[in-house]
Amino acid sequence: MHLFRTMHRVMLFLCVILLAPISQSLAQQDNRIDINSLGQGNFSQVSDKIAKLSRTGDIKLVPVFEALAAGDLYVRKTDKVVFIAKANSNVLTLTDTITGTSAGEGAKADFERIKVNNNLRRAVRTAIGALTLLSPDREVRLRAAYSVFSSPSEDALELLETAIASEEDGPIKSIMKQARAAAILKSDRSLDDKRAAVKTIVERGDRDALSILSAAQGNADGELRKDIDRALEHLHSVQALWDAGQNIWYGLSLGSVLLLAAVGLAITFGVMGIINMAHGEMVMLGAYTTFVVQEVIRSSYPELFDWSLIIALPLAFCITGLIGLSIERGIIRFLYGRPLETLLATWGVSLILQQGVRSIFGPSNREVGNPTWMSGGFEFGGMMLTYNRMWIVIFAAAVFLTLLFVLKRTRFGLQMRAVTQNRKMASSMGIKTPWVDALTFALGSGIAGIAGVALSQIDNVSPNLGQSYIIDSFMVVVFGGVGNLWGTLVGALSLGVVNKLLEPYIGAVLGKILILVLIILFIQRRPRGLFALKGRAVEA
Repeated sequence: MHLFRTMHRVMLFLCVILLAPISQSLAQQDNRIDINSLGQGNFSQVSDKIAKLSRTGDIKLVPVFEALAAGDLYVRKTDKVVFIAKANSNVLTLTDTITGTSAGEGAKADFERIKVNNNLRRAVRTAIGALTLLSPDREVRLRAAYSVFSSPSEDALELLETAIASEEDGPIKSIMKQARAAAILKSDRSLDDKRAAVKTIVERGDRDALSILSAAQGNADGELRKDIDRALEHLHSVQALWDAGQNIWYGLSLGSVLLLAAVGLAITFGVMGIINMAHGEMVMLGAYTTFVVQEVIRSSYPELFDWSLIIALPLAFCITGLIGLSIERGIIRFLYGRPLETLLATWGVSLILQQGVRSIFGPSNREVGNPTWMSGGFEFGGMMLTYNRMWIVIFAAAVFLTLLFVLKRTRFGLQMRAVTQNRKMASSMGIKTPWVDALTFALGSGIAGIAGVALSQIDNVSPNLGQSYIIDSFMVVVFGGVGNLWGTLVGALSLGVVNKLLEPYIGAVLGKILILVLIILFIQRRPRGLFALKGRAVEA
């Protein structure tokens, strides 16, 4: 009897081995028939065939679906066989849809491309997402889970449940469960299953969850409708908090931009008492320096593109600093103590610089690219944080702290503060006050130049770039307190946040007007700004 059982098991094992290739061949044959049928029928029928193929769980179908979405799936007119094909003039290079091997070439006239529309592309994305849920690659599974969640379909339920059962990665498994819940809301499952699905989606708590429940609301009734209504009310309240946080982040990033543009002005206007209307043009020249650096790198050293901003920063500082030094030595040093004439002279300089840039680079906007490390963004809860804004916030903080160090801990900073507090005493102690004035103006201009490098990543680079920030920069310096760098920081961040909090309610233009009115009223009460600091009058 024992011998009989052993022989029976051996026979079963041999049958499995012998029949497995036959079973696989039959499955491939069925898939080939279904793939070939993609070349027949209307868009709705093709969508149903895609869903049927996705339920097989065969990962080898992914290239077929990708080719269909890309418009690279062709049907041969004579026998209606479907191929993946790449067009080269009037010849198609063919690939077998099942084996993925080369199938030779064919005349383009003998084939017809399978057309797709937006609904069919969505069906393809869902199918690809479902098929790749079982991929051994973590990133592929993660993208697949997100894809199925964003385009839920009842056809993906079976594969989702299989994938959830075998998934060991916690975050991916959680997204798969959310995708399964979204698919259940589109299915004919029981009321209890759908109510549990609503709870799962609510736990996600973001805009995607809000969108899925809003779509399900119209087809729900009874207890399910009440659950969805309560869930939507909760999500709206949560999203309102995240929206407020998003606006505060936008305000901080805008404040950082204003700080970069204003901190140089805080030195030339706040410390030296010079109304420099050409300050915005220093920002503009810094942005154009970035453009020139990137053009050289694109044409000669493309592998260094990610370093373009690092290279542009010292160049922009030096170029605008030297231009600022020339302006101070050539014009401004003759006008100390005459603020109105200084204003008119620097305004004339700004017009000359703008026209010079127009003559060299033209009046149209210039493209400045984002390095890879400043491209894209990431989600934080219900907020989207972009890398370019995040790096500008970090950069603004670094510039501010560096400037504080220069002013408080260096010999030049000590001399500049000495001249600010008592010019005659500083001069009698051997400090060359004219050169301190010149280098201070050069420092403010150089900081404006590196501000232009940062602004080139979020704004159009054009001859008018500086004009967009000059008025806001003066507002920041006056509001924070003339000559006080900490006041400039507080003023820039305050104006940025208030501006972004007002925009959703009264619009950008009215928001700026209201802020201007509030600042005027504030200055009437505190003429020296938030943080008063006694300035100096520079003798001629």
